[in-house]
Amino acid sequence: MSGPVVLVGCGNMGRAMLEGWIASGKLKAQEALVVEPAEALRARAAALGVTVLADAGEIGGDVAPRLVVFAVKPQVIRDVIPAYKRFKASATYVSVAAGTPVAAFEEALGTDAAVLRCMPNTPAAIGKGMMVTFANPHVTREAAAFVADLLSASGRVAEIADEALMDAVTAVSGSGPAYVFHFIECLTAAAEAAGLPAETAKLLAMQTVYGAAALAEASDEEPGELRRQVTSPNGTTAAALSVLMGEDRLKTLVTEAVEAARARGVELRG
Repeated sequence: MSGPVVLVGCGNMGRAMLEGWIASGKLKAQEALVVEPAEALRARAAALGVTVLADAGEIGGDVAPRLVVFAVKPQVIRDVIPAYKRFKASATYVSVAAGTPVAAFEEALGTDAAVLRCMPNTPAAIGKGMMVTFANPHVTREAAAFVADLLSASGRVAEIADEALMDAVTAVSGSGPAYVFHFIECLTAAAEAAGLPAETAKLLAMQTVYGAAALAEASDEEPGELRRQVTSPNGTTAAALSVLMGEDRLKTLVTEAVEAARARGVELRG
């Protein structure tokens, strides 16, 4: 593949992705072109050594991008897309706009446009994200592999074959960080209720969640087996788990939460 990568929008998510691409060596600064209307955000992008423009109209007629990546808010994405239709012959269009289906791009660009949709989550900003992609039939294997390689600078990448599953993806990995943050809040509150000072309670809760997740990722064992290894018969952990796991209490609660998020996603999608 040849031609630059055009990044449309350089807010928090767009800049985090761009920084990851350049820092990892997956993309050279001279291979990126950023379109961002906000002057302050343009200045931040320019500091990375990339070419920065205020409007799509400033992109030269001889430019043939290999990718056009949309990292703008979902509420404005449909107004932004048409300005990039002229690149359809060379470009694969990538969107990280939540809740915006591939059909919205095909409507604006034509049904023959190569469109790949990505659902990232907020840990992508520190290179620990989960990115899930769906591509329409016009996205080549080469383009899909290139996009996956770029996205891997922000964390782990998975692909789904059915776009309808994006609502489930959003409910699990998209919204999931908020569930974990709330668990940390709850564990901190419980630690304080048990008598620990506030700062110590917060440290114990955060580091325990972080360490357990890191161990689960590094281990060859399934999470269930890791749980069993920590749980001595009739011990303290077993006493706590009898509350969390009794009558599938926590499993039921989390399943209901994920389903509520998935159903809301379907509702918002209309």
